[in-house]
Amino acid sequence: MSAEAVIAAGMDVGSSAVKTAIVRDEQVMVLRTDRVRRRELRKVIDESYEAALEEAGIARHQVDYLATTGEGDLVDYRRGHFYGMTAHARGAAFFIPQTRAVLDIGALHARAMKIDERSKVLANRMTSQCASGSGQFLENIARYLGITLEDVGPLSLSATNPEMVSSICAVLAETDVINMVSRGIKTADILKGIHLSMAGRYVKLLRAVGAEGTVTITGGLAADVGLIEALQEKIAEDKLALDVRTDARSIYAGALGAALWGAFRHGVLARRSAA
Repeated sequence: MSAEAVIAAGMDVGSSAVKTAIVRDEQVMVLRTDRVRRRELRKVIDESYEAALEEAGIARHQVDYLATTGEGDLVDYRRGHFYGMTAHARGAAFFIPQTRAVLDIGALHARAMKIDERSKVLANRMTSQCASGSGQFLENIARYLGITLEDVGPLSLSATNPEMVSSICAVLAETDVINMVSRGIKTADILKGIHLSMAGRYVKLLRAVGAEGTVTITGGLAADVGLIEALQEKIAEDKLALDVRTDARSIYAGALGAALWGAFRHGVLARRSAA
């Protein structure tokens, strides 16, 4: 490795997963995710970081800057911490440079951000934790329906007669689903209805921040193809000039954004010390 190379790591610590990114001179070396699954969170953090370092073929002392986002206070050896929306905005813009709005759909809430060409956040809005528009809500529904979270998107795409969820409250929405099952509504139609209901809430968030142009989806549900299609349908229905995009790596936007901002901060500090 050249002496000039800057290696930075980012960790996005969430309630359901820990995501780790390592970059060298803004080139991605490693992206990994580790599910918490009722394990002690600090242990998952340590194991994820060590595994990422091993995958990158580097040692801890070779990392110039470790930055965190999310519940990053649990990472005792971090050098810095960045707000979630700042990290997700940077990661989204890295994956899709024309991004001018970000929809971060996490385990507990969803957040819409309007950003500029430098990934600076200009405005943001977030759902409440109890809303039926989060990853945890969808995971609970999948568990009740006896399917995996990975099956939700493809099944939703096969729906022929979506059944809408009426309540914005997660608890009441789950009750709606129980009633649908008892009425014999097909799983695919239940899921598509849920996706459309979630998409409707996300469109309101995007309107609230004045989103324009390309909207990049990040967070744990960025890989849910059924949700992405439902959001595109709602945007078309409302005749909004928004282009919804996602990247195969979008779930890592927070961790990657933290790493990239960490590398930037390291450069600033290095120049100050040399002056």
